[in-house]
Amino acid sequence: MQLQTTDPAITADIEKFERLLAEYLAGQLDEDAFRVFRLNNGIYGQRQGGRNQMVRVKAPYGALTAAQLEVLGRVAERYSRGWGHFTTRQNVQFHFVALEAVPELLRELGDVGLTTREAGGDTVRNVMGCHLAGACPFEVLDVSPWAEATFARFLRHPYAQRLPRKFKINFSGCATDCGQAMCNDVGVVAVSRRRPDGTEEAGFRVFLGGGLGANPHPAQALEDFTPREDLLPTIEAVLRTFDHDGNRHNKLRARLKWVVDTLGIDELRRRVLRERQLLVASADWPGGIPEVVARRGDAPAGAGPADRVSRVGTPVVLRSRSGHDPYERWRAANVVVGAANGSVSAIAHARLGDVTAEQFGALARIVGDLGTGARITNRQNLALRGLRTKQLPELYHRLEAIAMAAPSAELAGDVVSCPGADTCNLAVTQSRGLAEEIARALDAAGLGEVGGVRINVSGCTNSCGQHHLADIGLHGVERRAHGQPAPGYQLLLGGHLGETEVRFAQRALRLPARAAAEATVRLVGRFAHERLAGETFAAWVERAGGAKGLAEDLRDLDVWPTPEQRPEYYVDFGETGPYVAEVGEGECAAS
Repeated sequence: MQLQTTDPAITADIEKFERLLAEYLAGQLDEDAFRVFRLNNGIYGQRQGGRNQMVRVKAPYGALTAAQLEVLGRVAERYSRGWGHFTTRQNVQFHFVALEAVPELLRELGDVGLTTREAGGDTVRNVMGCHLAGACPFEVLDVSPWAEATFARFLRHPYAQRLPRKFKINFSGCATDCGQAMCNDVGVVAVSRRRPDGTEEAGFRVFLGGGLGANPHPAQALEDFTPREDLLPTIEAVLRTFDHDGNRHNKLRARLKWVVDTLGIDELRRRVLRERQLLVASADWPGGIPEVVARRGDAPAGAGPADRVSRVGTPVVLRSRSGHDPYERWRAANVVVGAANGSVSAIAHARLGDVTAEQFGALARIVGDLGTGARITNRQNLALRGLRTKQLPELYHRLEAIAMAAPSAELAGDVVSCPGADTCNLAVTQSRGLAEEIARALDAAGLGEVGGVRINVSGCTNSCGQHHLADIGLHGVERRAHGQPAPGYQLLLGGHLGETEVRFAQRALRLPARAAAEATVRLVGRFAHERLAGETFAAWVERAGGAKGLAEDLRDLDVWPTPEQRPEYYVDFGETGPYVAEVGEGECAAS
C-alpha cells in the first residue's frame, strides 16, 4: 500500500518532540514544562507510572483511510499491547507505549497523515462529526467537509495552544444530533430557514457552553441561524472569547460552561457576536466558504429539499428483527440505508472499542477491496460507508472472520466504557470489566439486540464514558461495607440527546459493582416488555415512575453480603486482590 508524503508540519512537530524528549531525559528540561508539551501532543502518563504512556491519535470526524487503518494495526503490534482503542470522541488510543519510542511511532503515523498534535492538553481537541454525515437521509447538509475545514483551521492555530482549558467542537447534520453537538464547547447543527422568496437556505445553528464531566451543562444557542459563510468566523469568535474570559486560576472551573455560569448566557452571546463582527480585521479572517467545502461540496444525501425539510429531526435508529439467520440478524441490526442513490453503511462492532492489530489489518483490506469509507462512531465502533447492497454478504463474512460482525452494534449489548482503572489515574473502578459483564448478561438474557437502549459506563464521576448521555449510565464510586472498601456504581437513568436538546440522566441508586449487571438486565428486559410503539427509553422511564421510582424496584440489589459470604463483592472486575480505590494525579481529559 503506497504511503503519502509526510506533511512538513507533522515532520516539524515530530522533530520538536524528539528534541525536547532528549532534553527531558537528560535532565535539561523542567518536568512541568515537558508535561504540558507532551500533553499538547496527545501523550499521556498512565496509572502504572514510570514511562508507560497512552498515545491518542486524532481522526477528524472519525474518518480513516485504508492506509491509516493498516498503520494503526502496525502501531498496535510494534509499540503497544497488540490492540488499540476507539474512543467516544473518535480518537484512537494506544496504551503502554514506552516514552522513548514515541518519536518513531509518530513518524509511522505521520507517513499516512495522522497526528497526535492537540489530542490532549488545553487545546482545541479532535473535531467530531456524525459518522453518517454524507450518508444520512435526514441531514440538511453534509457536515463532513465543514468538520474537515474546522480541523484544518484550528490545528496549530495560535489561539488553540494554551487555552484556559480544553475546547471541544462537534458537528451534526440535522437536529437528531447523532454527533452529540449539544454537550460540547461548540456544537454545530445543520438547519435550514425559509427565504422571503419561499426557497430554503441551508446553514447552521451554533450552540456553545456545553460539557459533561462531574457537572454537566447543556449547550445553548448563540443565534437562530448562522449562514454558511459565517460559520468559521463564529467558531473562532467563541474560541477567542473563551481565551479572553476563561478562568486561568482554577482548572476545575475553567471550561467554557463555567464562563456561561459566571457571565450569563446573554453576556457571553454579546461578547462572541462582537468578537465575530470585528474579526474581519484579522489578517487571516476565516470568512467565506472554505476551500475544502467548495471543492467537495456539502449537498445532503437525502432525496431533495422538500422531503428533507419535512423529515429533519427524524432519528436514524438501528433496529433488530427477530430471526435466527446470523446474516439477516446482522443486516437488520447493523446496516443503515444512508442515501437516496441506494448506497448503504454498515457498522463493524468493536467490542468495548477495542481493535486488535489483526483486526486493523483486516479492516484496511476490507476498505481497500470494497472501496468504502470508514469512520469511527461515538459509540466506539467503525462505520463502513458507501457500500452497495450486493457487497453486504461479502462484508458480513469478512467481519465475521475477525469477530466484528456481532448484530448488537449500537444496540443494548454494545456497551460503551472509558478505560477506567485499567490505565486511568482518576478512575476508582474497573469500568471495562463491568461493561464486559453487562454485555455478557444481556446476551445471556436474549436482550443484547434490543434497540433504543444505550448503556455507558465510566470509572469515576468525570463522564469520559458519557454516562450522563446514556439511557442507562453508571459511574464508579467507592463503597464501604462491613468495614471494608468495595467497588460500587451510581446508576443513572433516562439520558437523551436529540432535537437540539439534551436531557442528562438522573440518579437512581447506588449498587455493588457485582449487582450492576443484574440491575441493567432487569431494566432492559422491562423496557423491552413494556414500551409502547415508538417510545424512547427516556419517555418510558418517566412513565414508569422516573429514576427514583425505578430505583425502588432495584433496591433489593443494594445488599452487601459479608466478605466471608461473597468475597467477590470486595474484588473489582479483572482484579485478583482486595479492592483499593487508588486515585492519582490526573492527566486525562477530565482532570
